[in-house]
Amino acid sequence: MKIHDLHPAEGSVTKRTRVGRGIAAGKGKTAGRGTKGQKSRSGVSIPAWFEGGQTPLHIRIPKLRGFHNINDIAYEVVNVGAISAAVESGKLPQEKGAPVTVNADTLKAAGLVRRDRLPLKVLGHGEVDAKLFVLADAFTKSAREKIEAAGGTTQVIEIPSSPLAALGVEPAGDVTDKG
Repeated sequence: MKIHDLHPAEGSVTKRTRVGRGIAAGKGKTAGRGTKGQKSRSGVSIPAWFEGGQTPLHIRIPKLRGFHNINDIAYEVVNVGAISAAVESGKLPQEKGAPVTVNADTLKAAGLVRRDRLPLKVLGHGEVDAKLFVLADAFTKSAREKIEAAGGTTQVIEIPSSPLAALGVEPAGDVTDKG
C-alpha cells in the first residue's frame, strides 16, 4: 500500500450544505430556518437560559441550599457525661444498690432532652461513674463501652419490622402445602 492509495471511508466525507442558494438547491428561500420568528432573522443571539420572556427557572425556584437526605433519622442526643452529672446532682432517681434506669422519659423529666417523641441516641462524651441501665434507640460505640465499664448495661429499643401476633395467639410458622 502506498500513500496515494489511502482515501477516507466511503460516506465519511461529505460536502458542506450551502443554504440560501435558490429553490433548486433544496435549502433556498428560508434556508432551513422556518418561517418568521426571532430565530429566522439574522443576527439572533438568544442566551441558553432565555425562556421566551416568561419568568426564568432560576428566578422561579427559591434559594434553597444544600442537600436533604430523606432517609436521615433525626435523633434526640445526650452524652453519657451529662447523664452521669444528672445522677450526681440528684435529677435522676436512684435506689441504693440498684442501677439508675435511664430512658427518654426520665431524661425529659431531668431536663436533658427536649422531645421524647424523637428516637434517643446516647453519645460517648464525658465520663460515667454511676451504675446505669440505659434504654435508647441507638448508642455510639464509646458510649456503650463507658457504660459497661462502669458496671452498667445498655439495651437498644428495637421496633419490629413486621406485625407481631396478638397476645395468646401462637404465631403462624412457615406452612407449606406439599399435597
